Amino acid sequence: MTTDIPSSALALRPREAAKALSISPRLLWQLTKDGHVPCVRVGTGKRKAVLYPVADLRAWLTREAEAAKGGTQ
Repeated sequence: MTTDIPSSALALRPREAAKALSISPRLLWQLTKDGHVPCVRVGTGKRKAVLYPVADLRAWLTREAEAAKGGTQ
């Protein structure tokens, strides 16, 4: 993930998370929809927001990198 994320950030909005992962927002949404990328949905009704906890993104990326090194995905 890029280093332009404030160290105090607990979670990122979708565009910020996609940028941090160097992927498109569309790919991030597809990975989220398929249950691959961890997210938290907060709020109710039309004000519901999708947030990506920084710690969960880091852990997910680490697992993906380890799986790629092992040749399995």
